[in-house]
Order: sequence, then structure tokens, then C-alpha cells
Amino acid sequence: MSWVWSAQAEPFACLRFILARVLTLHVSLAERSYPILIGDDLLADAPLLGRHLSARDLLLVSNTTVAPLYAERVRNALSDRRIVDVRLPDGEQYKTMEYLARVLDVLVANRFGRDCVVLALGGGVVGDLAGFSAACYQRGVAFAQMPTTLLAQVDSSVGGKTGVNHPGGKNMIGAFHQPSAVFADISTLRTLPLRELRAGLAEVVKYGLIFDLAFLDWIDKNVDALLALDPAALAHAIHRSCELKADVVRRDERETGDRALLNLGHTFGHAIETATGYTEWLHGEAVAAGMVIAADMSARLGMLPASDVQRVKDLLQRIGLPVEAPRFGAQRALDCMRVDKKVKSGRIRLVLLEQLGAARFTADYADDALTSTLATHFG
Repeated sequence: MSWVWSAQAEPFACLRFILARVLTLHVSLAERSYPILIGDDLLADAPLLGRHLSARDLLLVSNTTVAPLYAERVRNALSDRRIVDVRLPDGEQYKTMEYLARVLDVLVANRFGRDCVVLALGGGVVGDLAGFSAACYQRGVAFAQMPTTLLAQVDSSVGGKTGVNHPGGKNMIGAFHQPSAVFADISTLRTLPLRELRAGLAEVVKYGLIFDLAFLDWIDKNVDALLALDPAALAHAIHRSCELKADVVRRDERETGDRALLNLGHTFGHAIETATGYTEWLHGEAVAAGMVIAADMSARLGMLPASDVQRVKDLLQRIGLPVEAPRFGAQRALDCMRVDKKVKSGRIRLVLLEQLGAARFTADYADDALTSTLATHFG
């Protein structure tokens, strides 16, 4: 069952959610199409998992935080399969070639065939690394996403971007490899630390800023409900975010055009993550600060009124997200941005806001606007 969202749907959201039980979206990519399933207790739903996971051999990739909470639930639901576990350390700093090699070693040692499925149980780090291992092993095997953080449920689990970090830049080594299914189990968010929940909401705000002012207005009105883990509000936010992303991925799977808009705040945010060694800032926190910087630069270019920049800051602060970047210097920020994947012919391309609800991906901006922006925010 699919769910049509509108700004007026809020009074019926809870009833819709209860009646539907599982909200379903489809990412339409011809033979690579797949469902996004959103609901409560999906990881324990044996019939549901069985319908979408036909392989006999499964590699369950998780981390030391998530596995003790949810691995047994998945194992019990798929008790008729051969399941081998890999548990990674928890943290962005472990999304490296070293840990990718560990996952591949397990696949080889256990003689997994090309008909296996890699299950990514965890947040964005686990999803990216497990997906990349599936893309590499025997030139590509299937994998399914079981995201357990809000950020992964609304963003990183959808669209097929997989990869690992390099000391010189975030996600510099990877591949496009679409999952066979995404199981967004809302119940997993009940064990999510508040800081991680807030980081995930940064990506939800992103969708409103770049595509949908009505959705941004809805987020503004429902911050308290989202932070309180209201099931209807979360289902609403996850569904609409995935709906917007699925539409972009359908049009531009490999990020040659519109999909680049999804990187609002990310070029500045990745610079923060890289410069701080992937240990101090959560991805969503860096994106939040990056979106403020992008909005400020948009205003410097005359694209956005100062009042809209303030609205972006106010919303992110209400969520509890950082809106100021660390002061490690404008030159260091620029150096990090120059190794970003969106650089073309030596020119840094940025996502800027034309207005709230509409964005532009461009390299056509005044250099002094970028210079002054970096000096203001990074020192």
C-alpha cells in the first residue's frame, strides 16, 4: 500500500499509519527497482522479511551497538536461513578500507555464492560499508538495508550510494549499488540516542529546504512531536523524505543532474567531518551547520533574504542541532572542499537556495562570496 502525502494530511496520519501497518514506496529503476517498507516491528516480521529475502545464505553486517539490540530479532525472523554475523566497531572513523576488507574476508571464508544477500543492520556507516562490500564481492551480490537510525531511514539507505571514507575526504571510494529492499523499522528509533535522532532530523529538514516548502512548514510545526518519537509524526517524516528522494533517484540514479541537489549543506559539512577526523561531529550535525553556511552564502549572492537564513537557523536550533562550524580556518575548509566529489574541472560546485523549498546546483557564483562565507564561518 502506498501513501499519498499532503500538507493537509496530518489529522489522518495516525489512523492511516495504524490501518496500513506497513507503508510502502517503490524506487522505480527498471530491473533495479525495489520497495521501501516503513512500519513498526518490521525486523521481527517473519512473513514480511521472507517475502522480500529469498536467499538461503545471508551475511548480517551490524555494529557493536546495534547488534546486541536487534540482531537476534532478525535471526529469529529468518531462522530457516544460514546467517553469518559480522560486527563492526561503532563510528564513522571505522568506515574504512580496513573494515571493508574484514567483511569481504568473512564472505570469502564462509564460501558465500553469488546468490547470497548482505543485510545491513545499523545506521549510515553500516549501510554504506555493507553495501560497498556487496558491490565488490564477486563483482556484485544483492544486499538489503535495515536502517536503525533516523538519518539512515530517511536518506542514506535509499538510492544505492555505498562506500568508505579516505583520510583525504569523505566517501571518496565507493560504488552505486542499489539495495533489493529497505526495511525502515520505526521501533528501532526508540533506542536511538537523542543526539542521533536530532542528527537524522537534519536530513529531514534538508528535503523541505530543497524541494517542498509545505513539508518544511510541517516540520516546523511538529518538531516537538518528532523529538518525542510520536509514531505518526515519524512515519510522516520518513515517508515524505523517502518519497522525495525516491523521485530524484528515479530521475537521476548516478547523480549527473538533479540528484546533486540532495547535497545541500554536504560540501561544507563534509569539510567539517574531514577536518575533525570523523570523530567529533555526527554526519547530520555537520550537515546542519553546512546548511546554515549554504543559506548564508545564498543570501550573500542575493538569492535569499536574511529572514530566511534566520528561519533555517532557528529551526535547526529548535531541533537541538549545531548551527556554527568549528573555527579551524577558511583555508583548511577550502582544502577539504576541493577534494569533494562534486568538484569539476577544479571548480567547487555547490547547492545553494534560490528560496525556501527550491535549490540550485551550480559552479556559477562569485568567488568572493565563497571566500567571505568561509572566512565568516570557519575563521
